[in-house]
Amino acid sequence: MAKRQFAVIGLGRFGSSVAKYLSELGYEVLAVDDNAQRVQDISHAVTHAVSADSTDEEAMTALGIRNFDVVVVAIGQDIQSSILTTLILKDLGVPYIIVKAQNDLHGKVLNKIGADKVVFPERDMGLRVAHHLISPNILEHIELSVDYSIVEMKVPSSMVGKNLKQLDIRLKYNCNVLAVKRNGEMNITPRADEALVSEDVLVIVGKNVQLTKLEQAYAEL
Repeated sequence: MAKRQFAVIGLGRFGSSVAKYLSELGYEVLAVDDNAQRVQDISHAVTHAVSADSTDEEAMTALGIRNFDVVVVAIGQDIQSSILTTLILKDLGVPYIIVKAQNDLHGKVLNKIGADKVVFPERDMGLRVAHHLISPNILEHIELSVDYSIVEMKVPSSMVGKNLKQLDIRLKYNCNVLAVKRNGEMNITPRADEALVSEDVLVIVGKNVQLTKLEQAYAEL
């Protein structure tokens, strides 16, 4: 089975990192930007790098953009270009379009015109930084919806030697421990009476408000 082919339009910090990472994973990647220097800078790291105007339908057709399985629109501050590019990609029949949004209003417009997935890299990074500032033990924060998230929490010193029954995270914080990661292995049925060790990582799901309370309670700044 052939590997999926990706195109990334817009080679700012976000677009470049996505293109390079996909390329490192072994996928064929076309990188597109109207800035020749950005194209030159990434040319060694991807399969193809082209200088083109993504708001020019003829230029996109000439690149064969419709033949790519996924196109990531990572255009920076130019919201108009982002929207117009997305419309052109839809008209050309691109199967799956992921678009970077600057704000909620931009995201709503992108959803209405048919973007398959809208991402908010600046906002999401801000959330991760904020959660890390609250508690450095938070290794990962994944937003499931407006109200719910999953966090990976390195066991703080105050939890070491205690077990899940003693901690009673569900009763105290209305959050559920989904799994315990130990030595790189995920245990989705952790024993309630087994003592936690300092290397353990708890995978916890809950409402954002409750997760924040949990993080603050075990913060070790």
